[in-house]
Amino acid sequence: MKILLEIPDNKSGFFMEVLRNLSFVKKTTLLSDAKAELMQDIREAVEEMKLIRAGKLKGIPAKDLLDEL
Repeated sequence: MKILLEIPDNKSGFFMEVLRNLSFVKKTTLLSDAKAELMQDIREAVEEMKLIRAGKLKGIPAKDLLDEL
């Protein structure tokens, strides 16, 4: 499982040290705000695609998207 947390900069060093000392935590990585936001946007897009495929949300035809450009 992967977890994305938002922690104040002045507390991140302490928190990362705590995580590194837990034997069951395999990897710790600091992300920039931009990368974290991009990852969240991608997750939301995937969830939206799942809803569209399940028929719970109406999609936009590709032609309409291209016409908007």
